Formats: sequence, structure tokens, C-alpha cells
Amino acid sequence: MIRVVLADDEAMVRTGVCGILTTDPEIEVVAEAGNGLEAIELVARHRPDVAVLDIRMPKFDGFAAAERICAAESNRTAVIMLTTFSESTYIAKALRAGASGFLVKSGDPRELIAGVRAVADGAAYFSPHAATTVIGSFNDDRTARGDAARQRIEALSERELQVLALVGAGRSNQEIGRELYLVEGTVKSYVSTILNRLDVRNRVQAAIIAYEAGVVEKLS
Repeated sequence: MIRVVLADDEAMVRTGVCGILTTDPEIEVVAEAGNGLEAIELVARHRPDVAVLDIRMPKFDGFAAAERICAAESNRTAVIMLTTFSESTYIAKALRAGASGFLVKSGDPRELIAGVRAVADGAAYFSPHAATTVIGSFNDDRTARGDAARQRIEALSERELQVLALVGAGRSNQEIGRELYLVEGTVKSYVSTILNRLDVRNRVQAAIIAYEAGVVEKLS
């Protein structure tokens, strides 16, 4: 069962999102919050697999709440940002806050379920428009950032580089395990080590480094 905390300051939106999520028998909304501060408290209390956060909320907006949740030492909760807006500045801010997913409220309801399932499994998920924006950001000034990214991955072992490349390609822990003939627990250990060595908060930020360093291209 995938346990979710949902935060949005509009009760009607919470009801709608909750209704969509619970159409999947493997997803359970364990708590709902009306503001960012309450979301932080509920995540600490319930320790869900996923927190779905609206961006515009009182008492800590979604970005601030995501940053607090992702920075917690005991955190095992993946964060998805859910918003009406999909501007590149919002997406970049969500990534810096540590979010693993970014969805727009006007999107296909099936994207919400797919996104929750993906980030709960250790992958990342972005709405089509957000994904296009993220990919575009890799192409902008990539040469300048590539050298810095390659320096950051120098400390990784050959196996860690293989795992990083697959993380960058969007593979889940289960998929990485199948491809590299590793048990899922070992993959999780590798991913944790990679995040620590790269000094990043989550897989999305590691994936960005993987793209900038060019390790994902070596898979093809």
C-alpha cells in the first residue's frame, strides 16, 4: 500500500485529488492538510511514502514545506508538487526544494496516479510540459555545467556510475535491480551512497548531474 499525505488549502481540490488517488486500490490517503505547516507536521507524524503538495498555501508554501520535508534526517517521503502553473521558474524551484515530481492540476487525472506510483518506487515523474522544460534546461549552457558535473562524479565507483546512469534514465529501483542483476535492497544502498557522495537531496537532482556529466548518453 502506498501511503499519501495530501496538502492543499482548497477543500474542494483536496476532495477531488483524494477521490482520484483512491480509485487506485493500492493508494491510501492517510492525512490531509490545509497549509504547509500542517503538511510538515502530518508527514512527520505519519511518515507516508509520498506527500502531494500544492504550491500556493498559507503558513509555508509548497516549496518551503517540500524543503523542510526533504531536509529532515529521517525523511523517507518523496514529494510531488501539484499546481495550476507550470512556469520554468516554478519547476526549477521545486527541484531545488527536493521534489521528485511536478504535476499540473489541469493534466490527465491518470498522471496523478502514475506520478504517485513512480515516486513511491524511487523514480521521478513530471507532467509532459514540465518534462519538456526540464530537458530544455539540460540543453541550455550544458557545456559550462558539464565539466563541473564530471568532476562531481569522479569519486563514484564503476558500479555506482552504472546505477547513476540508470537513475538519470528514470529507472526505478526495481528496474535497476533487474538490469544490473542486483536485489532491490542493494540498489537502494547504492542510491543512498550516490546521493551522499554527490551531496544532493534526491534522485531528481542526481539525475540532473547524470545528464550534465553525460553518463546517461553512454547507455544508448
